[in-house]
Amino acid sequence: MGRRADRFVDFPNDPRVAVDERRGDERTSLISFLRGQRLTLELKCSGLAGADLARRAVPPSSMSLLGIVRHLTDVERSWFRRTMAGQAAPPIYRGALDDGDFDGASGDVATVDQAWRLWRLECDFSDSFIRAAPDLSVLCARSEKAVSLRWVVMHMIEEYARHNGHADLLRERIDGRVGE
Repeated sequence: MGRRADRFVDFPNDPRVAVDERRGDERTSLISFLRGQRLTLELKCSGLAGADLARRAVPPSSMSLLGIVRHLTDVERSWFRRTMAGQAAPPIYRGALDDGDFDGASGDVATVDQAWRLWRLECDFSDSFIRAAPDLSVLCARSEKAVSLRWVVMHMIEEYARHNGHADLLRERIDGRVGE
């Protein structure tokens, strides 16, 4: 018989639940879903020391919770700053020939603090861009990638959801904690 997963937060206190956003228009709904996925990642990482955040999955994988945060920082940056806004914004972690987002994820305090600070900065930029756009049909600034803002936001929800699945397994391996 299976066991019931412990929840990270009780339903009434869950920051991902916003009733008003469930009745909103398309933009409000998509922003809400993206916000919920981001908050899920934060919950999966909550209460862990740097060494646990940087703990690798299983050999030969270099995946860790901190690596996921760093990876999603570069993904947010790539889609919103470079692709949608047309900014010259090189990756922060990922090099041309490596997975610096995962490989460079060490548990020292400065690395962990920087990862969260930069992730929040990129999320804030993304949110501002989404809110400022005239509508979700706006096309990206880079002509070689003919995608709409709607597509990018939906892709980001999918990207977070996939990596939150990884985060579920990583967190369970670290301390046995499971749940949403």
